[in-house]
Amino acid sequence: MKSSLSFFLAIILSIAAPTAAAADLKPWSGGATPALALEDLAGRIHRLADYRGSVVLVNFWATWCEPCRAEMPSMDRLRRSLQGRRFEVLAVNLAEPLSRIQKYLDTLPLGFPVLRDRDSAVAKAWKARLLPASYLIGRDGRIRYVAYGEIDWMSEPVRAKVMQLLQ
Repeated sequence: MKSSLSFFLAIILSIAAPTAAAADLKPWSGGATPALALEDLAGRIHRLADYRGSVVLVNFWATWCEPCRAEMPSMDRLRRSLQGRRFEVLAVNLAEPLSRIQKYLDTLPLGFPVLRDRDSAVAKAWKARLLPASYLIGRDGRIRYVAYGEIDWMSEPVRAKVMQLLQ
């Protein structure tokens, strides 16, 4: 329980800290890709391993996180712009009640799965200590890029990295 509280306090403090600029995708150097197997809002299990062969954006977020909410529309625009290509988005909500997640999604319908990390165990394994935390996974299932903080997923530099991974 104490470690969960410390984890949440670290996330809240990192959100509250002022940021000078939007996040940038940086090459991943954090080791092997952790496992991910979580339920979506309908109770269906999504495993990262099931998406092998596709480029996957895994995004850790919460409804109370303003930068998380701000970047969601650009994530959905990126997904739509790459329709027909092997690109997927998995949005992992951190330990919020289903009713709160659903209320948010009623105001902003998204075209990608929203998964529930009910006890934040997956976020801890992925070292998602700042929200939003985003990981771009290559077709081989390995994390290639990471961004901590809000990012414009439709910006040219970001799209170029995604397109490179899709080749």
